[in-house]
Amino acid sequence: MSDTVLFAMEAALNGLTVGIMYSLVALGFVLIFKASGIFNFAQGVMALFAALTLVGFQNGQVPFAPLINAIFGTSVHDFGFNMPSLLAIPATVVVMVGMAWLIERLVLKHLVNQEPIILFMATIGLAFFLEGLGDIMWGAEVKRLDVGIPQGMSGAVDDFTYNWLGYGFYLDTLNLWALVIAGIMVTALVIFSQYTKQGRALRAVADDHQAALSVGISLRFIWVLTWSIAGIVALVAGIMWGSKSGVQFSLSLIALKALPVLILGGFTSIPGAIVGGLLIGVGEKLFDFFMQPVIGGATENWFAYMLALVFLLFRPQGLFGEKIIERV
Repeated sequence: MSDTVLFAMEAALNGLTVGIMYSLVALGFVLIFKASGIFNFAQGVMALFAALTLVGFQNGQVPFAPLINAIFGTSVHDFGFNMPSLLAIPATVVVMVGMAWLIERLVLKHLVNQEPIILFMATIGLAFFLEGLGDIMWGAEVKRLDVGIPQGMSGAVDDFTYNWLGYGFYLDTLNLWALVIAGIMVTALVIFSQYTKQGRALRAVADDHQAALSVGISLRFIWVLTWSIAGIVALVAGIMWGSKSGVQFSLSLIALKALPVLILGGFTSIPGAIVGGLLIGVGEKLFDFFMQPVIGGATENWFAYMLALVFLLFRPQGLFGEKIIERV
């Protein structure tokens, strides 16, 4: 087998694992869009806020310490102990569920049956608010996140591919863990959506708020549930991306990479978020591999958006999205 084919295979496999990382962010968008028809602009910031909170708990940091010190002239920084990840992660889940309840209580309940653009603008405001809140609570410095997930080259993959093909593939162990975690999450979410009472209620709310209310479905409960699940998904995405590149405020920009994933997979499909992420990941790696000698590097910065534009022209609902037919 030629070196070019081997290098292309390695690039494709790396693309698959990177695509899963994109999909973890896209899942949160899909969940909220299915329940309310809202494109949640704040999903990337939710991942950042969850990662900041997790690191804060792990380090035993006092919330709002910078603000407290500025007001009272103190030098409070931490409680003097570190919280293990097995406790810090559930504590962060509680925070994200509490945040979902507050979002419904303070924002969403006042916007029932409003135009989608109003709800979208509300999530933009929420994104900036959460980003500022995270800064005030935990500080703006780059933080290291470690929950025990191994990183670096996978020796098992390297040995297997070397014995099979005579060339060892470099795959990041963290990305392989993301592949497994994403598979578990998608399976659980599909089962929840299709086979539970709350999942069916969620789909009913997405179709028509007033009709759902008329048959006794609590719109407020469904929105709290949906935003709670999206918050947990954001926590998982924040853990994976934070472990990979550190917890910093640029982490919120991963939401922009999820946009092409949603366009390819469809805004209403949980499996579509995974497939879209895999297509984006593989596509950008292979495109960069073959076209870099011709047009230069940095193609990964724009390839996903170019591919999304093609889909918008020929299949705007995405591969798994529902085709909307309006009768007039």
